[in-house]
Amino acid sequence: MGIFRRPREASAATAVPAITDFWEWWAQARPAVESALNAESDGEDAPADGLPTELVEELTARVHRIHPDLQWEIGGAEENAPTLTVSGAGDPGLRGLAERWYRAAPRGAAAGGWRFHPARQADPEMLGQHLVLGDHEFDLDYVKLGMRADAAQARVHVSAYHPDFLFVSEEQQLQVALHVLDWALGEDDVARWIGEVSIAMEPPMDALPPALLATVVEQIAEPFEESSWLTGEGRTPRGHPSRLEVRFPLHRQDHPLHDLHVSISLPYASANPDRLPVEPSSGALRKFEKKLESLGAGAVLAAKETGDGLRVYHLYADPDSPVVAKLDQLAAVWPEGKAKVASAADPGWRVLAPYLP
Repeated sequence: MGIFRRPREASAATAVPAITDFWEWWAQARPAVESALNAESDGEDAPADGLPTELVEELTARVHRIHPDLQWEIGGAEENAPTLTVSGAGDPGLRGLAERWYRAAPRGAAAGGWRFHPARQADPEMLGQHLVLGDHEFDLDYVKLGMRADAAQARVHVSAYHPDFLFVSEEQQLQVALHVLDWALGEDDVARWIGEVSIAMEPPMDALPPALLATVVEQIAEPFEESSWLTGEGRTPRGHPSRLEVRFPLHRQDHPLHDLHVSISLPYASANPDRLPVEPSSGALRKFEKKLESLGAGAVLAAKETGDGLRVYHLYADPDSPVVAKLDQLAAVWPEGKAKVASAADPGWRVLAPYLP
């Protein structure tokens, strides 16, 4: 069955009307939100969080109809435009839903001066503030980070320290660390460049303030402005040599709408004794790959597996893009045997995980 005839993932299909409903409701509710925020800034008798309880509950319910694990927050100082962020809190499987919510947001005059974000933005000024979690208040000036650059994985591994970690739960320790990382880099760059996050009960050696994390990440990211192909060798289940090529780095956050995993399996007719392709099949495969790469932003080629007379291309695609139908059409005219195309919703890019460093 061709991929353009497959039904869309149920959760995404459910989210579309929920997103539409959200923005229709927001147009009606925005004056009440602004009134409550203005009352807070004027020092009037407003709730501690700036919004009445019923408005907070309604906003939460509307966001959770899109997906129950999405989070929201309102920000913006008096001199700045107010912001509304709906975030998957770093969960790659929710990044596409947050992006679809964002792309349906009102623009220009219809936005009423508001800015909308599908992921938490960097806010370095918050790194000098106090963070209240439960019954404990953390002075973030005391946060120190140990940073270990890992060039092979294009990641920075972080160890977070605060003297008050001795007195709070592991959950609160991690929440402090994640808040600090988001404010230092923004949610998307945390996902792109931060590796392991650990908690330190003593100041790490050569610890630095969180404000310097962006500089360290910039240095590790610079060589990877353009992705390349990593190659590896192995064995097929039949014991023949195999080749694996993976695009690296490849970040989910750079392709937020690409929720659909597509595999295209092409048999090739000309092979050496190890069952790897030779001309003219290797040339035909190169031409096919160029066509995949020329399809545009609707799909990204992520990995290639070759062996036992078969080349498998792994792509991630926007299920709403016309590119999806073109993939079926390309496979249908492959001249060296019957091509197979399979697809499945994979918003977290789980299929790709075993292939990455």
